[in-house]
Amino acid sequence: MNDASGDPAATADPVNGQPAAPASQAAEPTAPEAPLDDPAVHRFECRSCGFVYDPAEGVKKLAIPPGTPFLELDPISFRCPVCRSRVGAFKDIGPRDKPSGFEENLNFGLGVNRLTPGQKNVLIFGAFALAIAFFLSLYSLR
Repeated sequence: MNDASGDPAATADPVNGQPAAPASQAAEPTAPEAPLDDPAVHRFECRSCGFVYDPAEGVKKLAIPPGTPFLELDPISFRCPVCRSRVGAFKDIGPRDKPSGFEENLNFGLGVNRLTPGQKNVLIFGAFALAIAFFLSLYSLR
């Protein structure tokens, strides 16, 4: 029920009371991001040698271009570039940016459990380098 009187209150948004935006200012649709449950972005690890196939990187040695999902690889001809194991030796380890561990345990550990493996490496090795720097600074004391 729009009022043709031109009253801004009549065309206001009923939820927050703000004037309704004109049609020319409508929000542009954005491209949806790849969901974390999409197996096309999941990494796969060889259970024999530990090689990790990341679709974002591909495999230069086997001429597999970046962006090729693991599930699109030929199961007959694809072999692990390190140990030559078949596709069946690989297990899904999830997307790169997903925190490791069980979902129910992610809220424990002072927030450290929510970090990705790369962030945990920076935290651990950064603290280790800082401890070495402090230890070496003790030599400057008399």
